[in-house]
Amino acid sequence: MFIRRSHLGVMAAAMLLAGCSFLSNTADSVWSTFSGEDSGTASSREADSQTGSVIPIPPAAAESNPLPTLNPRPAAPPVGTGNSAATPVTPGSPTGTYVGAKVQALRSDLQELQDNVNRHNGALEQIRQGMAQDAATYYSLVGTINSRLQIGTTPGNPELVAQWNQSQAVLDRMANDVAKLSSLSNQAAADSSVATYILESVRAVYGLQGAVEEDHRQLRLLESEVNRTLVPIDKLLNAISDDISRQSNYVSNERWNLVTLSLSVRNGELYGQSLASNAITRAPGAPRRPPSPAALAKIIDRRPLVIIRFHRPKVPYEKSLYTAVRRALERRPNLVFDLVAVAPQPGDPAQITLHSESSKRNAEDVFRSLTDMGLPAERVFLSATTNAVVQSDEVRLYVR
Repeated sequence: MFIRRSHLGVMAAAMLLAGCSFLSNTADSVWSTFSGEDSGTASSREADSQTGSVIPIPPAAAESNPLPTLNPRPAAPPVGTGNSAATPVTPGSPTGTYVGAKVQALRSDLQELQDNVNRHNGALEQIRQGMAQDAATYYSLVGTINSRLQIGTTPGNPELVAQWNQSQAVLDRMANDVAKLSSLSNQAAADSSVATYILESVRAVYGLQGAVEEDHRQLRLLESEVNRTLVPIDKLLNAISDDISRQSNYVSNERWNLVTLSLSVRNGELYGQSLASNAITRAPGAPRRPPSPAALAKIIDRRPLVIIRFHRPKVPYEKSLYTAVRRALERRPNLVFDLVAVAPQPGDPAQITLHSESSKRNAEDVFRSLTDMGLPAERVFLSATTNAVVQSDEVRLYVR
């Protein structure tokens, strides 16, 4: 049967027109489904589009709200449940075997260990909160004292003395927190030992006879959980160690600063931080020898860092002495100082003895002032001499 080429063209055109109608109908049904409309709604929409009417859509509740929509703030995690908290133990069913009973006992031991780890984490957080509160109180008290000294106050102001005593009490509490951290570190170390013992016991149970497959499956799960428990224990130990080191250094430095601050309160003028913050501690075993007579003669010939002339009672030398020593230590933190009591040489031997004793007492007072300022006592060497040129008792500080 032969079909002419013209007839084929007519049939193709008819099929194309039918396909277009099919696509149009399908598109209308798809859009109606997506929009949630039925065929009746679609028809009414076409009618509305023909008449030109507009159907208003009311705003959503969020659009009509004049205030911005904010997500609620997440609740703070409970104390002791941070990143160092132990993951709970997965419960297991008893199998009725001897090995299964051992697994149950080890699982109970692991649960008790994890309770201890979480409790120790909570104790660390509580100690940290106490340290933060004590530090804020301490800084408030010291800041108040320094501000009063900055603007000027009377020597030995009783209000500042009371605040200094409160600062000392707060610093003692902070030192007690270091002792608590040390005790907590011992407990965390015991947790680590217990975890290692449980892990070795779990591995030993693998070699027991009379186990079923479920026993070994629970053993593998328990071994994995013991290994995971070791991670928060190590984190806890490291965190406590860092806190002990940081807090110990802080308390030690602030004790020196409080000693210097007490000198400032006593004299009614602000000095600054303790000289211990600028001085480098001498190496252990370093020789501590006073200068020999020949070396002392050479020291006297040098230019002193500070000369304090005690030509009248109560010479106010502390502020100048502190400033000079601090600047010297800023340039060379490993300096060693020679503190020399220099007495005049009058003609009367009794007067010479009297001036020598007086100059030594003055040198001892200056030495106590330097230690109160925070300068380590092993960095200062006391000596005494006489000089025919000086007219009154002097104390000279030399840089060795």
